[in-house]
Amino acid sequence: MSVYFDWNATAPLRQEARAAMLAAIDVVGNPSSVHAQGRAARRLIEYAREQVAGLVGVPPQDVIFTSGGTEANMLALTPGIEAGQRKAPRDHLLVSAIEHPSVRAGGRFLPESFVEEIPVSAYGQVQLDNLEQRLAELSKAGHRPLISIMLANNETGVVQPVAQAAEMIHAAGGLLHVDAIQGPGRISCDFSALKADLLTISAHKLGGPKGVGALIKRSDLHIEPQLKGGGQERSQRAGTENVPGITGFGSAAAAAMAAFAVESTHMAAMRDRLEAEIKRIHPKAVIFGSEVPRLPNTTLFAAPGMKAETAVIAFDLEGVAVSSGSACSSGKVAPSHVLAAMGVPPKLARGAVRVSLGYSTTESEVSAFLRAWGKLAGALYKGNEIAA
Repeated sequence: MSVYFDWNATAPLRQEARAAMLAAIDVVGNPSSVHAQGRAARRLIEYAREQVAGLVGVPPQDVIFTSGGTEANMLALTPGIEAGQRKAPRDHLLVSAIEHPSVRAGGRFLPESFVEEIPVSAYGQVQLDNLEQRLAELSKAGHRPLISIMLANNETGVVQPVAQAAEMIHAAGGLLHVDAIQGPGRISCDFSALKADLLTISAHKLGGPKGVGALIKRSDLHIEPQLKGGGQERSQRAGTENVPGITGFGSAAAAAMAAFAVESTHMAAMRDRLEAEIKRIHPKAVIFGSEVPRLPNTTLFAAPGMKAETAVIAFDLEGVAVSSGSACSSGKVAPSHVLAAMGVPPKLARGAVRVSLGYSTTESEVSAFLRAWGKLAGALYKGNEIAA
């Protein structure tokens, strides 16, 4: 039995997205052309824009399609953000210490120029008191910061207090960018409720195709384009649109939104059973972030004496696909910057394994994982590593 428990890296393609993409492939026109074929392609894009907009509760014109989440983050993280009449550039970028590498890299801000990290608690949540203090200092000095805080961490699944942070940020004259890529289909991602100014999502995390994402922006904001050329995406992202990919994105977004209540409840039930059994099988196993709200599908755990690279291979040999953290670090196993920011001892952090479920996860798949975990835990006991 093959079990796929790496949904946070990429989710299987939803059937609705597959069907929409296959139909879109046969639409020959360039969406920027004015003839009938071009208009047909344009209609597909604009319908998908409406579907994606509905997922996060914004007007369609506030959706900018990109090649994925990384490009969307890069597009958002720029000093060149205008609101209403032109204002001075954003001169500081603050990012939480647990952000995805595409955010921690600083986007289009120079790393050596005013890019700072916001610390997190031992539970993996942004320390709001520290953020408030730093914002007050920047405001007093006349700075105009941009702050980036993810909605939910891709490794631990810990949900961040985004709306609370937004109130502080806006009071200090700042703007808030939210990397919400792990959220759609799992937790609510309403743009207004989050009080975000900018928000990024990615198709392949919610059952759409790889290579398509979107930046959602506040209606009055204009983003300095990174890709310049034609006037596509309201002159904020040049390049001929990926019609099949965008169409699949829209269909996946609509499907995820329609099934949200059922799917998120199902994932939480599967996750809770899995975690209870992990602890029963190995009482000294540690589940990171379990004390605070998390995504309903994500478990990051470790046990004394366990090494992540060995554990991932052991699970794979049993037909169970898990990961040791962010898929963007594939090909190497390095200490998690997320767990380091949480103050987890390096020896324990090096054994962390991420299990991420999905809407189609079954009881039998969870059972297969637990059988594999039982064998691995037994090996830890046998080697007397459990006392480490």
